[in-house]
Amino acid sequence: MVQVVDKAIRESDLGLNPSTSGDLIRVPMPPLSEERRRELTKVVKHEGEQAKVAVRNLRRDANEHLKKLLKDKEISEDDERRAQEDVQKLTDRFVVEIDRMLTVKEQEIMTV
Repeated sequence: MVQVVDKAIRESDLGLNPSTSGDLIRVPMPPLSEERRRELTKVVKHEGEQAKVAVRNLRRDANEHLKKLLKDKEISEDDERRAQEDVQKLTDRFVVEIDRMLTVKEQEIMTV
């Protein structure tokens, strides 16, 4: 597993270069300069956007499932509309939560 972990760290886009010796992995951490902090902030923003995309994909899947249920006449149009509104409220709530977490993490990274 050491080689797999080493490869994953190298390919993580974090700018880390691990060294292995037997079953030990050392990851030298560069000092957090202003430039490095900005790079990490970009990584955090990218991960946040990926999380938002995942939430939106779940919303799309849920809405498609609701449309299928309506088409199969397993639910009424009113039930479908209410469920879509609930799904949208959940989506909005989690997107706001992701934004809040991103803001907190960015402030944490930029604090010296």
